[in-house]
Amino acid sequence: MILSLVRLMSKNKIKYHPSVIWVPFISLVAIWFVYFVEIKFGFNFNKYGIYPKTITGLRGILFSPFIHSTTKHLLNNSLPLVILTASLFYFYRSIAFKILIVGTIITGFLTWSFARPSYHIGISGVIYLLVSFVFFSGIFRKYYRLIALSLAVVFWYGSMIWYIFPVKERISWEGHLSGFLTGLLLAYIYKKKGPQQETFQFSSNDEFEAMFDEEGNFNPQVEEEPNETIEEKLP
Repeated sequence: MILSLVRLMSKNKIKYHPSVIWVPFISLVAIWFVYFVEIKFGFNFNKYGIYPKTITGLRGILFSPFIHSTTKHLLNNSLPLVILTASLFYFYRSIAFKILIVGTIITGFLTWSFARPSYHIGISGVIYLLVSFVFFSGIFRKYYRLIALSLAVVFWYGSMIWYIFPVKERISWEGHLSGFLTGLLLAYIYKKKGPQQETFQFSSNDEFEAMFDEEGNFNPQVEEEPNETIEEKLP
């Protein structure tokens, strides 16, 4: 049997979209603008962070990703935010806003539900959400392009895994863990949405198939030409 492979990737093609640029750009400008306002006017927005198990602390679910304690804290989060957000909107554009918005809310709520009694601030929880989602999505979908992206994420951000554990007192490992678990959950829930593994459709060729026997051995059938006959005629 001849295996004629017909690619069915037309609906799964990954294409560039302007959101790959403007969403990371706006996200980066937003967190830097909030920090600039704090420094310029002497504000301290830490009280708008997530404070676990309090009603007022719930507002931090929306506000905390934009608040950073130091310039170093902000710098450490800026580049991963841009790269991972761009990756999300390039490879998973059809579900990117759902992942970013729903994932941020779930991450914040999980942090609020079990973290230590302190103000938890910074966008690192969202970064862990994106790392986890991008990594596990490639694995769950078994799509070679996305698996390659998963391996790249491991290469660049694999060391971040340690910070989902309480290795440093002043680091919100609870926020990191919440983001990581949320990304894993969303990667599983949305594994059928967005780009999928390439599929193939097989067709048969009867003429070619006839050239093989029942055991798959090449055995073309050769038609025998009729022998010429010579008639002898008596004079």
